[in-house]
Amino acid sequence: ELCGMNRGMKKLFLGAGIFLITFLLAGCAAGSKEKGIFGLGSRDGETLRILSGSENQELEPILEKCMEETGVEVEMDYKGSIDIMRELQNGAENYDAVWPASSMWISIGDEQHLVKHMESIYMTPVVFGIRDSLAQELGFKDQDVSVKDIQKSIEEKKMSFCMTSATQSNSGASAYIGFLYALLGKQDGMTMEDLESDTLRTNIRELLGGVERSSGSSDWLKDMFLNGNYDAMVNYECLIIDADQQLTEEGREPLYVVYPYDGLSLADSPLGYVDHGEEAKEEAFLEVQEFLLSEEIQKEIEATGRRINVNQVSEDNKAVFKEEWGINTDKILSPIQMPDAQVLMEALTVYQTSFKKPSLNIYCLDFSGSMDGKGEKQLKEAMSEILIQENAAENLLQASAGEVNTVIFFDHRILGTETAADDSDEALAELYEKIAAFKIGGGTDIYQAAAEGLKIASRYDLENYTPAIILMTDGRSDNHYQTFLEAWEMYQEDIPVFSITFGDADPSQLEELAALTGGRVFDGTEDLTEAFRNVKGYN
Repeated sequence: ELCGMNRGMKKLFLGAGIFLITFLLAGCAAGSKEKGIFGLGSRDGETLRILSGSENQELEPILEKCMEETGVEVEMDYKGSIDIMRELQNGAENYDAVWPASSMWISIGDEQHLVKHMESIYMTPVVFGIRDSLAQELGFKDQDVSVKDIQKSIEEKKMSFCMTSATQSNSGASAYIGFLYALLGKQDGMTMEDLESDTLRTNIRELLGGVERSSGSSDWLKDMFLNGNYDAMVNYECLIIDADQQLTEEGREPLYVVYPYDGLSLADSPLGYVDHGEEAKEEAFLEVQEFLLSEEIQKEIEATGRRINVNQVSEDNKAVFKEEWGINTDKILSPIQMPDAQVLMEALTVYQTSFKKPSLNIYCLDFSGSMDGKGEKQLKEAMSEILIQENAAENLLQASAGEVNTVIFFDHRILGTETAADDSDEALAELYEKIAAFKIGGGTDIYQAAAEGLKIASRYDLENYTPAIILMTDGRSDNHYQTFLEAWEMYQEDIPVFSITFGDADPSQLEELAALTGGRVFDGTEDLTEAFRNVKGYN
């Protein structure tokens, strides 16, 4: 069903040939952010459970007002784009509505034609935010900049950037598709043959080789950027605005927005009803949607840095879209025809397996005595979803060309290390068999294992990899944090530690590691496999 948008400039054409208004990438954050629920508690009216992209978390104050005025309880369940697509393919039985960053995930996922009443709530382009002084040095300020110009700056080692995973996050996927079109020099639909081009392969690898850090969530990418020291990031315009507001408040250098003219896309943030035949739910949905599209609320949404009209901003909110930050609300956008679903999914597959910078994964796996039984079983099942490539392909988590996978087995000691011989399916399956055969040991020391991970990772030329230490534990370590801190200060490498909690793990210890290294903690208590999948979206 076409997205029935009520403003002419919002009209996007969906279906066999998905059209996006190109602005390099796409909508505001649908990234692979782990599951989260938002709601205000029980009410007398209907409850709407909405499957949403994580970018809409910033609109929760507006949703609170919506619930107060309509009496409809709204529960937001935040998931990544691929997860939203797969939920729709499976019938989305637990949801009454979907609100991803981009219509393309509904178009691909809604195979059962359940979604109706689809309307764009706001729009936001995906752009480059480059440190202001660097943008000046590169000659990008107040100029038309192409993807080739950016590629050249990367080839000359003048710039690197952060970007979300194209196979987990809408912003990353949209950016990547924009890159492909620009490098192909095409405006028409991409084909399977295009993806086999040796020239394209060389150019896209060069461009993606400039990715310094990856992420499964656009909002988290923004926070990581603010806490780090990076040249640039690809993200939604609304999140660049948010970042610049914070940077300015702190007296730091803002980011300058660059809109590559030959490969940009716009997210349309569609809110659609999932029809399970419940008339009362449908009426409640329409009431909520009408509230969000009302003139007053649209202006409130615009005040968050999201666009309501493509090429203009209301007088009330012009101060939000600052020209000195490179924000251009008058820029004319041209639509490109997105590839059909089969080509799009193939493009995402080759991104994961061939085009992206190789991952360097150091898995620190807790085999302490408390893991005996259920914990051990779930850990091994979760690793099979990552290392057995047939399983990994179901979630676009296959190993990339040149990827390194090492496992550190630990309890209160280092029990052993194993590294896959190469990136082949057979070598990864062999590594998994070693995990499956490993036996449970004694106590727990996460810090020694993480320090060993740093030691191993530092042996590689990390400019050629996206590294991560992935730590899984169900217990609490004795206070040996100093062991890791000394290793961190010795190696001085930008290697994030991503941790997964399970059982009685102490989140405070893991949060401490995440804060130091620019990592993140994921909750694996309910679904360990899903937690591992979420972590993999970050490198």
